[in-house]
Amino acid sequence: MTMEESFRERYRSGDTPWDIGQPDFNLVEVVTKHPITSCKALDIGCGTGDNSIWLAQNGFQVIGTDTSDIALKKAKEKASEANVECNFVLVDFLKNKIEGAPFGFVFDRGCFHAFGSENDRRRFAQNVAAHLEAGLWLTLGGNADENRQGLGPPQRTAEDIVAAVEPYFEILSLTSGHFGSNRPNPPRAWICLMRKRYLP
Repeated sequence: MTMEESFRERYRSGDTPWDIGQPDFNLVEVVTKHPITSCKALDIGCGTGDNSIWLAQNGFQVIGTDTSDIALKKAKEKASEANVECNFVLVDFLKNKIEGAPFGFVFDRGCFHAFGSENDRRRFAQNVAAHLEAGLWLTLGGNADENRQGLGPPQRTAEDIVAAVEPYFEILSLTSGHFGSNRPNPPRAWICLMRKRYLP
């Protein structure tokens, strides 16, 4: 089973602990405190749309992508209920160019970290850079510093992140924290904000 098929099956069965029904507080904090001004934004692996909707409510023009049609159907329903305009697209980001580029801000929560291969993570970072103008990428990913018992998000080291994003991005901040979660003990996360490099 491919990763895309696995995610589709989990949405079908309702086994989606990452779907917390609200925007991740890390996104809210970074956008409001950095601050990141409203612009065209791409939410990769948007799931049922909570982060895309929050961005749209704060003035961003948002395209959200996912490989699960079930997730995107829910995202469209949520956006309609919230009376905000988001464009949700069923697409595999690693293999396709997203219409609407270039973007000023790219966000992913748990998409970049899902790739087990360093080559795939590097391709992901290269593709993010290709979709960005003079912009920023915020990724939230599982943190390998957590000695976790049981199931949870894929875990990556800080070195995994740095190795993949160089030379496409300058890391502005890489901090250890935790995901927004409905669990009593939220999974540890890396919160990494990057700026696209301009190569000579």
